[in-house]
Amino acid sequence: MSTRPTRQRSVCCKHTFLDVMVAFLIVAALCPALRAVEPEELEKSVVMIRSVGQDFDYVTPWEQKAMTQGVGSGFIIEGKRILTNAHNVSNNKYLELQKEKVAKRYAARVAFIGHDCDLAILAVDDESFFDDTAALEFADLPKVNTTVSTYGFPVGGRRISVTEGVVSRIQMDNYAHTGADSHLVIQTDAAINPGNSGGPVMQDGKVIGVAFQGLRQAENIGYMIPTTVVRHFLADIEDGRYDGFGSLGVMLYQGLHNPAYRDYLKVPDDQDGVVVISTLMHSSVESVFEPDDVLTQIDDYNIDNDGRVDIYGLKLHLSEVVESKQMGETVELTFYRQGQLNKATATVALNRPVFEYARQYDLPPRYVCFAGLVFVPATRNFLETWGGDWITDMPFYLRYLFNNSIQLNTDRQRKEYVVLAEIMPDQVNAYAGSFKSQVLESVNGTAVWALDDLYRAFKGPVGGFHSIKFMGVESPLILDDGAALVRNPLILAKYNIPEEAKLEIQQ
Repeated sequence: MSTRPTRQRSVCCKHTFLDVMVAFLIVAALCPALRAVEPEELEKSVVMIRSVGQDFDYVTPWEQKAMTQGVGSGFIIEGKRILTNAHNVSNNKYLELQKEKVAKRYAARVAFIGHDCDLAILAVDDESFFDDTAALEFADLPKVNTTVSTYGFPVGGRRISVTEGVVSRIQMDNYAHTGADSHLVIQTDAAINPGNSGGPVMQDGKVIGVAFQGLRQAENIGYMIPTTVVRHFLADIEDGRYDGFGSLGVMLYQGLHNPAYRDYLKVPDDQDGVVVISTLMHSSVESVFEPDDVLTQIDDYNIDNDGRVDIYGLKLHLSEVVESKQMGETVELTFYRQGQLNKATATVALNRPVFEYARQYDLPPRYVCFAGLVFVPATRNFLETWGGDWITDMPFYLRYLFNNSIQLNTDRQRKEYVVLAEIMPDQVNAYAGSFKSQVLESVNGTAVWALDDLYRAFKGPVGGFHSIKFMGVESPLILDDGAALVRNPLILAKYNIPEEAKLEIQQ
Protein backbone atom coordinates (compact mmCIF):
# COMPACT_ATOMS: atom_id res chain seq x y z
CA MET A 1 0.00 0.00 0.00
CA SER A 2 1.24 3.47 -0.69
CA THR A 3 2.26 5.61 2.25
CA ARG A 4 3.29 9.20 2.61
CA PRO A 5 5.92 10.47 5.03
CA THR A 6 4.43 12.41 7.95
CA ARG A 7 7.38 12.54 10.31
CA GLN A 8 6.39 15.97 11.62
CA ARG A 9 3.38 14.60 13.49
CA SER A 10 5.35 12.37 15.83
CA VAL A 11 8.78 12.13 17.38
CA CYS A 12 10.87 9.19 18.56
CA CYS A 13 11.31 9.13 22.32
CA LYS A 14 15.08 8.84 22.72
CA HIS A 15 16.80 11.50 24.82
CA THR A 16 20.31 12.87 24.68
CA PHE A 17 22.82 13.58 27.38
CA LEU A 18 21.93 17.26 27.06
CA ASP A 19 18.55 16.31 28.50
CA VAL A 20 19.63 13.86 31.14
CA MET A 21 22.09 13.06 33.88
CA VAL A 22 24.11 9.87 33.80
CA ALA A 23 21.64 7.13 34.71
CA PHE A 24 21.76 3.57 35.88
CA LEU A 25 20.04 0.55 34.46
CA ILE A 26 17.71 -1.99 35.85
CA VAL A 27 18.05 -5.68 35.20
CA ALA A 28 18.11 -8.63 37.60
CA ALA A 29 17.19 -12.56 37.72
CA LEU A 30 16.71 -14.56 34.57
CA CYS A 31 13.82 -16.91 35.25
CA PRO A 32 14.16 -20.53 34.20
CA ALA A 33 10.88 -20.15 32.31
CA LEU A 34 8.94 -17.18 31.03
CA ARG A 35 6.13 -15.98 33.28
CA ALA A 36 4.17 -12.91 34.19
CA VAL A 37 6.36 -10.55 36.22
CA GLU A 38 5.17 -8.67 39.27
CA PRO A 39 5.62 -4.86 39.18
CA GLU A 40 8.22 -4.91 41.91
CA GLU A 41 10.30 -7.39 39.88
CA LEU A 42 10.43 -5.31 36.72
CA GLU A 43 13.67 -3.72 37.82
CA LYS A 44 15.12 -7.13 36.97
CA SER A 45 13.99 -6.78 33.37
CA VAL A 46 14.21 -3.15 32.22
CA VAL A 47 17.60 -1.75 31.18
CA MET A 48 19.08 1.59 30.23
CA ILE A 49 20.93 1.83 26.92
CA ARG A 50 23.66 4.40 26.47
CA SER A 51 24.70 4.99 22.88
CA VAL A 52 27.27 6.97 20.94
CA GLY A 53 26.19 7.65 17.38
CA GLN A 54 27.49 9.44 14.33
CA ASP A 55 25.31 10.30 11.37
CA PHE A 56 26.46 10.53 7.77
CA ASP A 57 26.72 13.63 5.61
CA TYR A 58 24.74 13.00 2.43
CA VAL A 59 26.10 15.99 0.49
CA THR A 60 29.79 15.24 1.05
CA PRO A 61 29.29 11.56 1.90
CA TRP A 62 32.90 10.71 2.71
CA GLU A 63 32.46 12.83 5.84
CA GLN A 64 30.46 12.19 9.01
CA LYS A 65 28.73 14.61 11.34
CA ALA A 66 29.66 15.24 14.97
CA MET A 67 29.17 12.38 17.41
CA THR A 68 26.10 12.41 19.63
CA GLN A 69 25.36 10.57 22.86
CA GLY A 70 21.95 9.36 23.90
CA VAL A 71 20.03 7.27 26.38
CA GLY A 72 17.10 4.95 25.78
CA SER A 73 15.40 1.98 27.39
CA GLY A 74 15.19 -1.71 26.63
CA PHE A 75 14.14 -4.95 28.28
CA ILE A 76 15.25 -8.55 28.52
CA ILE A 77 13.43 -11.25 26.58
CA GLU A 78 13.88 -14.97 26.16
CA GLY A 79 17.29 -16.16 25.00
CA LYS A 80 19.37 -13.60 26.91
CA ARG A 81 18.48 -10.86 24.46
CA ILE A 82 17.60 -7.19 24.91
CA LEU A 83 14.74 -5.76 22.86
CA THR A 84 14.71 -2.04 22.16
CA ASN A 85 13.91 0.50 19.45
CA ALA A 86 16.01 0.74 16.30
CA HIS A 87 16.20 4.52 16.69
CA ASN A 88 18.00 4.05 20.03
CA VAL A 89 20.92 2.33 18.33
CA SER A 90 20.97 3.53 14.70
CA ASN A 91 24.28 4.73 13.22
CA ASN A 92 25.91 3.78 16.49
CA LYS A 93 29.62 3.68 17.21
CA TYR A 94 29.40 2.30 20.73
CA LEU A 95 26.71 0.86 23.00
CA GLU A 96 26.71 -0.01 26.65
CA LEU A 97 24.14 -1.18 29.18
CA GLN A 98 23.76 -0.57 32.89
CA LYS A 99 21.63 -2.10 35.59
CA GLU A 100 20.03 -0.08 38.29
CA LYS A 101 22.01 -0.28 41.55
CA VAL A 102 25.03 -1.69 39.65
CA ALA A 103 27.92 0.61 38.74
CA LYS A 104 29.45 -1.66 36.10
CA ARG A 105 28.75 -0.85 32.46
CA TYR A 106 28.45 -3.66 29.92
CA ALA A 107 29.44 -3.27 26.27
CA ALA A 108 26.67 -4.30 23.90
CA ARG A 109 26.23 -4.71 20.16
CA VAL A 110 23.36 -4.76 17.71
CA ALA A 111 22.51 -8.35 16.76
CA PHE A 112 19.51 -7.54 14.55
CA ILE A 113 17.83 -4.31 13.56
CA GLY A 114 14.60 -3.56 11.72
CA HIS A 115 14.40 0.10 10.78
CA ASP A 116 11.03 -0.31 9.09
CA CYS A 117 9.44 -1.47 12.35
CA ASP A 118 11.78 0.48 14.70
CA LEU A 119 12.90 -2.61 16.63
CA ALA A 120 16.33 -4.00 17.45
CA ILE A 121 17.88 -6.89 19.37
CA LEU A 122 21.03 -6.23 21.39
CA ALA A 123 23.53 -8.85 22.49
CA VAL A 124 25.93 -8.73 25.44
CA ASP A 125 29.09 -10.84 25.26
CA ASP A 126 29.60 -10.80 29.03
CA GLU A 127 26.84 -13.16 30.11
CA SER A 128 27.28 -12.19 33.76
CA PHE A 129 25.09 -9.24 32.79
CA PHE A 130 22.11 -11.59 32.89
CA ASP A 131 22.79 -12.83 36.42
CA ASP A 132 19.72 -12.23 38.57
CA THR A 133 17.59 -10.97 35.68
CA ALA A 134 14.08 -11.80 34.45
CA ALA A 135 12.94 -12.34 30.86
CA LEU A 136 9.59 -10.77 30.07
CA GLU A 137 6.74 -12.57 28.33
CA PHE A 138 4.56 -11.13 25.58
CA ALA A 139 0.77 -10.89 25.67
CA ASP A 140 -1.77 -10.35 22.90
CA LEU A 141 -3.28 -7.00 21.93
CA PRO A 142 -4.89 -5.19 24.88
CA LYS A 143 -8.49 -4.10 24.91
CA VAL A 144 -9.32 -0.44 24.36
CA ASN A 145 -10.05 1.44 27.61
CA THR A 146 -7.89 -0.89 29.70
CA THR A 147 -5.03 0.33 31.90
CA VAL A 148 -1.37 -0.12 30.97
CA SER A 149 1.93 0.86 32.62
CA THR A 150 4.97 2.21 30.78
CA TYR A 151 8.43 1.47 32.20
CA GLY A 152 11.66 3.21 31.26
CA PHE A 153 14.14 5.97 31.98
CA PRO A 154 12.61 9.24 30.77
CA VAL A 155 14.34 12.58 31.26
CA GLY A 156 17.41 11.10 32.86
CA GLY A 157 16.15 9.63 36.10
CA ARG A 158 18.51 7.37 38.00
CA ARG A 159 15.71 4.94 38.79
CA ILE A 160 13.06 3.33 36.68
CA SER A 161 10.00 5.46 35.99
CA VAL A 162 6.46 4.06 35.80
CA THR A 163 3.54 5.91 34.23
CA GLU A 164 0.02 4.57 33.93
CA GLY A 165 -2.55 5.29 31.28
CA VAL A 166 -5.43 3.93 29.28
CA VAL A 167 -5.37 2.34 25.82
CA SER A 168 -7.35 4.79 23.72
CA ARG A 169 -6.90 3.51 20.15
CA ILE A 170 -5.41 0.70 18.06
CA GLN A 171 -4.83 1.55 14.40
CA MET A 172 -2.38 1.65 11.50
CA ASP A 173 -0.11 4.69 11.67
CA ASN A 174 3.21 6.11 10.51
CA TYR A 175 6.46 5.12 12.24
CA ALA A 176 8.57 8.25 12.72
CA HIS A 177 11.94 6.47 12.56
CA THR A 178 11.89 5.97 8.79
CA GLY A 179 9.13 8.51 8.20
CA ALA A 180 7.49 6.30 5.57
CA ASP A 181 6.60 2.89 7.02
CA SER A 182 3.17 2.32 8.53
CA HIS A 183 2.27 -0.53 10.88
CA LEU A 184 -0.12 -1.20 13.72
CA VAL A 185 0.26 1.09 16.75
CA ILE A 186 -1.40 1.32 20.15
CA GLN A 187 -2.19 4.81 21.42
CA THR A 188 -2.24 5.53 25.13
CA ASP A 189 -2.45 8.54 27.41
CA ALA A 190 0.36 7.14 29.55
CA ALA A 191 3.19 9.66 29.30
CA ILE A 192 5.86 8.45 26.83
CA ASN A 193 8.69 10.95 27.11
CA PRO A 194 12.23 11.16 25.72
CA GLY A 195 14.12 8.22 27.21
CA ASN A 196 11.10 5.90 27.38
CA SER A 197 11.85 4.59 23.89
CA GLY A 198 12.38 0.85 23.89
CA GLY A 199 10.86 0.31 27.33
CA PRO A 200 8.09 -2.22 27.90
CA VAL A 201 4.44 -1.30 28.24
CA MET A 202 2.91 -3.79 30.65
CA GLN A 203 -0.49 -5.20 31.50
CA ASP A 204 -1.06 -7.98 34.03
CA GLY A 205 2.66 -8.66 34.26
CA LYS A 206 3.19 -9.17 30.53
CA VAL A 207 4.43 -6.97 27.68
CA ILE A 208 1.70 -5.65 25.40
CA GLY A 209 3.87 -3.11 23.57
CA VAL A 210 7.20 -1.31 23.19
CA ALA A 211 7.14 2.46 23.83
CA PHE A 212 8.52 4.31 20.81
CA GLN A 213 7.09 7.73 19.98
CA GLY A 214 4.83 10.54 21.11
CA LEU A 215 2.60 13.12 19.48
CA ARG A 216 4.21 16.54 19.34
CA GLN A 217 0.98 18.49 19.11
CA ALA A 218 -0.61 17.04 22.25
CA GLU A 219 0.23 16.23 25.85
CA ASN A 220 0.23 12.68 27.20
CA ILE A 221 -0.44 10.97 23.89
CA GLY A 222 2.08 8.27 23.26
CA TYR A 223 2.41 5.27 21.01
CA MET A 224 3.69 1.75 21.47
CA ILE A 225 4.62 -0.97 19.01
CA PRO A 226 2.18 -3.85 19.59
CA THR A 227 3.21 -7.44 20.10
CA THR A 228 1.86 -8.38 16.66
CA VAL A 229 4.68 -6.34 15.12
CA VAL A 230 7.22 -7.52 17.72
CA ARG A 231 6.42 -11.19 17.09
CA HIS A 232 6.73 -10.70 13.34
CA PHE A 233 10.18 -9.16 13.87
CA LEU A 234 11.31 -11.97 16.19
CA ALA A 235 10.04 -14.67 13.83
CA ASP A 236 11.78 -12.97 10.92
CA ILE A 237 15.23 -13.07 12.54
CA GLU A 238 15.04 -16.75 13.49
CA ASP A 239 16.93 -17.64 10.29
CA GLY A 240 19.78 -15.31 11.20
CA ARG A 241 18.84 -12.28 9.13
CA TYR A 242 16.14 -9.62 9.02
CA ASP A 243 14.12 -9.39 5.81
CA GLY A 244 11.52 -6.81 6.81
CA PHE A 245 7.80 -6.28 6.36
CA GLY A 246 6.51 -6.98 2.90
CA SER A 247 3.63 -5.61 0.87
CA LEU A 248 1.75 -6.28 -2.35
CA GLY A 249 2.83 -3.11 -4.14
CA VAL A 250 -0.61 -1.87 -5.17
CA MET A 251 -2.26 1.56 -4.94
CA LEU A 252 -5.93 1.45 -3.90
CA TYR A 253 -8.86 3.86 -3.94
CA GLN A 254 -12.04 3.86 -1.84
CA GLY A 255 -14.20 4.30 -4.93
CA LEU A 256 -17.18 2.06 -4.19
CA HIS A 257 -18.70 4.66 -1.87
CA ASN A 258 -19.85 6.23 -5.13
CA PRO A 259 -22.81 4.16 -6.47
CA ALA A 260 -22.19 5.40 -10.01
CA TYR A 261 -18.58 4.23 -9.87
CA ARG A 262 -19.74 0.82 -8.58
CA ASP A 263 -22.13 0.49 -11.53
CA TYR A 264 -19.44 1.67 -13.95
CA LEU A 265 -17.10 -1.08 -12.69
CA LYS A 266 -19.94 -3.66 -12.79
CA VAL A 267 -19.47 -4.70 -9.17
CA PRO A 268 -22.42 -6.66 -7.67
CA ASP A 269 -24.51 -4.65 -5.21
CA ASP A 270 -23.80 -7.08 -2.38
CA GLN A 271 -19.98 -6.73 -2.70
CA ASP A 272 -17.75 -4.22 -0.93
CA GLY A 273 -14.13 -3.55 -1.80
CA VAL A 274 -11.50 -1.10 -2.99
CA VAL A 275 -10.48 -0.10 -6.49
CA VAL A 276 -7.01 -0.74 -7.93
CA ILE A 277 -5.49 2.47 -9.26
CA SER A 278 -2.08 1.13 -10.25
CA THR A 279 0.64 -1.32 -9.28
CA LEU A 280 4.26 -0.68 -8.42
CA MET A 281 6.71 -1.62 -11.16
CA HIS A 282 8.16 -5.10 -10.49
CA SER A 283 5.71 -5.60 -7.61
CA SER A 284 4.12 -8.87 -6.51
CA VAL A 285 0.84 -8.05 -8.22
CA GLU A 286 2.02 -6.23 -11.35
CA SER A 287 0.93 -9.19 -13.48
CA VAL A 288 -2.20 -9.83 -11.41
CA PHE A 289 -4.10 -6.54 -11.29
CA GLU A 290 -5.19 -4.07 -13.91
CA PRO A 291 -6.47 -0.54 -13.23
CA ASP A 292 -10.15 -0.56 -12.20
CA ASP A 293 -10.01 -4.06 -10.73
CA VAL A 294 -11.94 -4.19 -7.46
CA LEU A 295 -10.34 -6.12 -4.59
CA THR A 296 -13.06 -7.62 -2.40
CA GLN A 297 -11.30 -10.27 -0.31
CA ILE A 298 -7.79 -11.08 0.92
CA ASP A 299 -7.36 -14.62 2.22
CA ASP A 300 -10.62 -15.21 4.13
CA TYR A 301 -11.07 -11.57 5.09
CA ASN A 302 -13.82 -9.56 3.43
CA ILE A 303 -12.76 -6.01 2.53
CA ASP A 304 -15.15 -3.12 3.12
CA ASN A 305 -15.41 0.07 1.07
CA ASP A 306 -12.85 1.77 3.33
CA GLY A 307 -10.31 -0.97 2.59
CA ARG A 308 -10.62 -2.45 6.07
CA VAL A 309 -11.05 -6.01 7.35
CA ASP A 310 -12.12 -7.60 10.63
CA ILE A 311 -8.93 -8.92 12.24
CA TYR A 312 -7.87 -9.35 15.89
CA GLY A 313 -11.40 -8.29 16.81
CA LEU A 314 -10.73 -4.87 15.28
CA LYS A 315 -11.44 -3.05 12.02
CA LEU A 316 -8.02 -2.52 10.43
CA HIS A 317 -6.66 -1.73 6.99
CA LEU A 318 -6.27 -4.79 4.77
CA SER A 319 -2.48 -4.28 4.80
CA GLU A 320 -2.52 -5.82 8.29
CA VAL A 321 -3.33 -9.18 6.68
CA VAL A 322 -0.23 -8.81 4.49
CA GLU A 323 1.85 -7.72 7.49
CA SER A 324 0.89 -10.87 9.36
CA LYS A 325 2.87 -12.82 6.74
CA GLN A 326 6.62 -13.24 6.43
CA MET A 327 8.46 -12.35 3.25
CA GLY A 328 7.91 -15.00 0.60
CA GLU A 329 4.59 -16.23 2.00
CA THR A 330 1.46 -15.83 -0.09
CA VAL A 331 -2.02 -14.35 0.14
CA GLU A 332 -5.13 -15.27 -1.80
CA LEU A 333 -6.84 -12.37 -3.61
CA THR A 334 -10.43 -12.18 -4.79
CA PHE A 335 -11.35 -9.36 -7.17
CA TYR A 336 -13.77 -8.28 -9.88
CA ARG A 337 -12.75 -7.18 -13.36
CA GLN A 338 -15.56 -5.79 -15.51
CA GLY A 339 -18.09 -7.76 -13.52
CA GLN A 340 -16.18 -11.05 -13.67
CA LEU A 341 -15.03 -12.72 -10.45
CA ASN A 342 -11.31 -13.59 -10.36
CA LYS A 343 -8.97 -15.23 -7.88
CA ALA A 344 -5.17 -15.09 -7.73
CA THR A 345 -2.26 -15.87 -5.45
CA ALA A 346 0.33 -13.17 -4.69
CA THR A 347 3.66 -13.34 -2.91
CA VAL A 348 4.49 -10.97 -0.07
CA ALA A 349 7.69 -9.14 -1.07
CA LEU A 350 9.62 -5.99 -0.23
CA ASN A 351 8.12 -3.95 -3.11
CA ARG A 352 9.88 -0.65 -2.43
CA PRO A 353 9.74 2.32 -4.84
CA VAL A 354 12.77 3.32 -6.93
CA PHE A 355 12.90 6.66 -5.10
CA GLU A 356 12.94 5.37 -1.54
CA TYR A 357 10.58 7.34 0.70
CA ALA A 358 12.01 5.86 3.90
CA ARG A 359 14.92 7.36 5.82
CA GLN A 360 17.96 5.05 5.78
CA TYR A 361 20.43 4.17 8.52
CA ASP A 362 23.64 2.26 9.30
CA LEU A 363 24.97 2.05 5.72
CA PRO A 364 27.56 4.60 4.57
CA PRO A 365 26.19 6.62 1.66
CA ARG A 366 27.43 5.68 -1.79
CA TYR A 367 28.92 8.27 -4.10
CA VAL A 368 31.04 8.92 -7.17
CA CYS A 369 33.36 11.93 -7.38
CA PHE A 370 34.76 12.80 -10.80
CA ALA A 371 36.40 16.12 -11.70
CA GLY A 372 35.02 17.56 -8.46
CA LEU A 373 31.42 16.58 -9.30
CA VAL A 374 29.91 14.57 -6.44
CA PHE A 375 27.09 12.25 -7.50
CA VAL A 376 24.87 10.43 -4.97
CA PRO A 377 21.66 8.40 -5.14
CA ALA A 378 18.55 10.52 -4.65
CA THR A 379 17.27 9.45 -1.23
CA ARG A 380 15.20 10.94 1.54
CA ASN A 381 18.38 11.33 3.58
CA PHE A 382 19.83 13.55 0.86
CA LEU A 383 16.63 15.58 0.57
CA GLU A 384 16.57 16.19 4.32
CA THR A 385 19.86 18.09 4.06
CA TRP A 386 17.66 21.05 3.11
CA GLY A 387 16.65 21.24 6.79
CA GLY A 388 13.49 20.99 8.85
CA ASP A 389 11.32 22.32 6.02
CA TRP A 390 13.03 20.15 3.40
CA ILE A 391 9.77 19.10 1.79
CA THR A 392 9.17 22.70 0.65
CA ASP A 393 12.73 24.10 0.58
CA MET A 394 14.35 21.57 -1.75
CA PRO A 395 14.48 22.38 -5.48
CA PHE A 396 11.18 22.01 -7.30
CA TYR A 397 12.30 19.20 -9.61
CA LEU A 398 13.48 17.06 -6.69
CA ARG A 399 10.23 17.69 -4.84
CA TYR A 400 8.21 16.79 -7.92
CA LEU A 401 10.23 13.60 -8.48
CA PHE A 402 10.03 12.58 -4.83
CA ASN A 403 6.26 12.92 -4.78
CA ASN A 404 5.59 11.36 -8.18
CA SER A 405 8.46 8.99 -8.98
CA ILE A 406 6.21 5.92 -9.06
CA GLN A 407 4.14 7.43 -11.86
CA LEU A 408 7.04 9.17 -13.63
CA ASN A 409 9.43 6.24 -13.91
CA THR A 410 8.90 4.21 -17.08
CA ASP A 411 12.40 2.66 -17.24
CA ARG A 412 12.21 -0.94 -16.07
CA GLN A 413 16.02 -1.02 -15.82
CA ARG A 414 16.13 1.87 -13.37
CA LYS A 415 17.38 1.00 -9.90
CA GLU A 416 17.65 4.53 -8.49
CA TYR A 417 17.87 8.19 -9.44
CA VAL A 418 21.26 9.89 -9.29
CA VAL A 419 21.74 13.56 -8.41
CA LEU A 420 24.68 15.99 -8.58
CA ALA A 421 24.88 16.65 -4.85
CA GLU A 422 27.92 18.92 -4.60
CA ILE A 423 30.63 20.56 -6.68
CA MET A 424 34.15 20.73 -5.23
CA PRO A 425 35.30 23.97 -6.93
CA ASP A 426 38.16 23.67 -9.39
CA GLN A 427 39.11 25.15 -12.75
CA VAL A 428 37.83 22.05 -14.56
CA ASN A 429 34.28 22.51 -13.24
CA ALA A 430 34.18 26.30 -12.98
CA TYR A 431 30.98 26.59 -15.04
CA ALA A 432 29.04 23.69 -13.53
CA GLY A 433 27.35 25.54 -10.67
CA SER A 434 23.94 25.84 -12.31
CA PHE A 435 23.66 22.05 -12.56
CA LYS A 436 23.95 21.41 -8.83
CA SER A 437 21.06 19.37 -7.33
CA GLN A 438 19.90 18.26 -10.78
CA VAL A 439 18.98 14.64 -11.54
CA LEU A 440 21.10 12.74 -14.06
CA GLU A 441 19.60 11.43 -17.26
CA SER A 442 22.67 10.26 -19.19
CA VAL A 443 26.45 10.62 -19.56
CA ASN A 444 27.95 10.42 -23.03
CA GLY A 445 24.71 8.97 -24.31
CA THR A 446 24.68 6.19 -21.69
CA ALA A 447 21.49 6.18 -19.61
CA VAL A 448 22.13 6.46 -15.87
CA TRP A 449 19.79 4.01 -14.11
CA ALA A 450 22.02 3.58 -11.05
CA LEU A 451 25.12 5.13 -9.52
CA ASP A 452 27.27 2.27 -10.82
CA ASP A 453 26.44 3.28 -14.39
CA LEU A 454 28.72 6.31 -13.96
CA TYR A 455 31.83 4.13 -13.73
CA ARG A 456 31.19 2.84 -17.23
CA ALA A 457 29.83 6.09 -18.67
CA PHE A 458 32.83 8.26 -17.72
CA LYS A 459 35.18 5.77 -19.41
CA GLY A 460 33.60 6.55 -22.77
CA PRO A 461 34.17 10.23 -23.67
CA VAL A 462 32.95 11.30 -27.09
CA GLY A 463 35.46 13.27 -29.13
CA GLY A 464 37.51 13.99 -26.00
CA PHE A 465 34.59 15.42 -24.05
CA HIS A 466 32.03 14.25 -21.51
CA SER A 467 28.43 15.30 -22.18
CA ILE A 468 26.34 15.11 -19.00
CA LYS A 469 22.57 15.43 -19.49
CA PHE A 470 20.16 16.19 -16.67
CA MET A 471 16.43 15.53 -16.51
CA GLY A 472 14.34 18.55 -17.45
CA VAL A 473 17.42 20.60 -18.45
CA GLU A 474 17.92 21.41 -22.14
CA SER A 475 21.63 22.20 -22.16
CA PRO A 476 24.23 19.58 -21.17
CA LEU A 477 27.19 19.99 -18.82
CA ILE A 478 30.37 19.56 -20.88
CA LEU A 479 33.72 18.47 -19.39
CA ASP A 480 37.06 18.20 -21.16
CA ASP A 481 38.14 14.58 -20.61
CA GLY A 482 41.87 15.30 -20.69
CA ALA A 483 41.59 18.12 -18.19
CA ALA A 484 39.27 16.04 -15.99
CA LEU A 485 41.71 13.14 -15.81
CA VAL A 486 44.56 15.49 -14.88
CA ARG A 487 42.59 17.46 -12.30
CA ASN A 488 40.68 14.56 -10.71
CA PRO A 489 43.49 13.24 -8.44
CA LEU A 490 44.44 16.81 -7.48
CA ILE A 491 40.85 17.58 -6.50
CA LEU A 492 40.60 14.40 -4.41
CA ALA A 493 43.78 15.34 -2.57
CA LYS A 494 42.81 18.99 -2.13
CA TYR A 495 39.45 18.18 -0.56
CA ASN A 496 40.59 15.08 1.35
CA ILE A 497 38.27 12.79 -0.56
CA PRO A 498 39.19 9.13 0.04
CA GLU A 499 41.10 7.31 -2.67
CA GLU A 500 38.29 4.82 -3.22
CA ALA A 501 36.31 7.62 -4.86
CA LYS A 502 38.65 7.50 -7.85
CA LEU A 503 36.80 6.23 -10.89
CA GLU A 504 39.84 4.62 -12.44
CA ILE A 505 40.11 2.02 -9.65
CA GLN A 506 36.43 1.03 -9.84
CA GLN A 507 35.58 -2.10 -11.81
